[in-house]
Amino acid sequence: MSARLVKTTLLATLVLGIGAAGGYWFAQQSVSLAPEMAMAAEKTEAADERKVLYWYDPMMPQQKFDQPGKSPFMDMQLVPRYADEGGDSAAVSIDASITQNLGMRLAPVTRGALASSLEVVGNLTFNSRDIAVVQARTGGFVERVYARAAEDLLEAGAPLADLLVPAWVSAQEDYLALREAGDPALLAAARQRLRLAGMPAALIARFERSGKVQALWTVTSPIAGVLQDLNVREGMNLMAGDTLATINGLRSVWLDVAVPEAEALGLHPGQVVEARLPAFPGEVLGGSIEAILPQANLDSRTLRVRVVLDNPDGRLRPGLTAQVRLARPAEGDALLVPSEAVIRSGRRALVMLAEGEGRYRPVEVRLGQEAQGNTQILEGLEEGQQVVASGQFLLDSEASLRGIMAQELGAPAAEVKLEEALHEAEGQIDAIEDDGVMLTHGPFKTLGMPGMSMLFPVADLALLERFEAGDRVRVGVRADDEGMLIERIEHLTATPQESSSHDGHQEVQP
Repeated sequence: MSARLVKTTLLATLVLGIGAAGGYWFAQQSVSLAPEMAMAAEKTEAADERKVLYWYDPMMPQQKFDQPGKSPFMDMQLVPRYADEGGDSAAVSIDASITQNLGMRLAPVTRGALASSLEVVGNLTFNSRDIAVVQARTGGFVERVYARAAEDLLEAGAPLADLLVPAWVSAQEDYLALREAGDPALLAAARQRLRLAGMPAALIARFERSGKVQALWTVTSPIAGVLQDLNVREGMNLMAGDTLATINGLRSVWLDVAVPEAEALGLHPGQVVEARLPAFPGEVLGGSIEAILPQANLDSRTLRVRVVLDNPDGRLRPGLTAQVRLARPAEGDALLVPSEAVIRSGRRALVMLAEGEGRYRPVEVRLGQEAQGNTQILEGLEEGQQVVASGQFLLDSEASLRGIMAQELGAPAAEVKLEEALHEAEGQIDAIEDDGVMLTHGPFKTLGMPGMSMLFPVADLALLERFEAGDRVRVGVRADDEGMLIERIEHLTATPQESSSHDGHQEVQP
């Protein structure tokens, strides 16, 4: 075999070997890439299922774009708005990562018995029906005033003042003269004259027994109680009808109870009441509702319920406070939610219904009774559903942006300009300008806006008085068709790592 033939044979063998090895390598690569290509295809399919309505810049949400790309306003990519984000215009979607920051707490809709009793507070007051007013029966002079003052406790018959009544003196002298004459008819007329002159029956009887003219009349308290007013001084000249004193009795007292208007259903006069006073620990006082007063307190939204308590020994004093238990008919099978979950707008009552996957929807409900922190739901919810018990006001504000208020006003959501909720982020002040603050901030998660450095206008330049360049801050901005505006700004508390840095500040990474 010639040398040329040998070389040709070796070259052909080498080419065939390289081709076989290359074919095997490509085959292996195809096998290994097949699952990845399949997964990529599935992701593309899933993405295609979510229809994009338009793209927008979170800084200029009113400007819409037909194609993705870079924002012409800011150094950032446009954000898609998907069709499935529309749905219910009143619903709100919240990222699970910021739910805890909003302080949101869910509570189940349960079914059970509404509490049959109501615990409220009250205070003791005077019984306004147990009042005695002492007046001058005729003109006279004050000879003496006993040592009395307002708010003194008096026994029945306690002396108040001595009065000299000249008209009674002359009438008594005429009576004595006629008694010596022995004419019964004239004597009866003289006695009647003493009564018409205002002389008390007890004083007339004493005068008749003694036969001596009673020049002074000692005014006494007709009942036991508290001296409210004493309007006499020694030497005063009194006219008929002048008020000398006012005494309030303590044989019974009133317990004024403030009952929330939402919980007053079922109360009625005659209902049994239990009262516990801190002044008498361990003791339960019984009474009954005398009246539900006609006027409610507008400031506290409560009704006044009057309870009568007997006070035979006088130890119950007006001004004492009491814990009051009012029994009410029980609702055996009621649909209940925590009272704090209910949003009362004046026109209607709402709860924020949790629909899962961070989605919340406002639902109008019809309310029943309320007791011990629970409110009865008559219509609008079902047992087992979850409602937002805290943080719901933030969601309600956001829901209003989505059209719920527009429905109330009878106009499309696009035609109603509503106030945006505040969106929060942390950052560092780079500089304070005349028209705002230059801020390097982290992401605004509720806006889907990444971190960056930009100039923010502020609602009021006075907000920046306590701040300077380098301060780490948390800002609350309001986003609307005009852009973003800082309405709240506050200092951030430095962490130990930040405090140990050379300048006390930490760079904020967008």
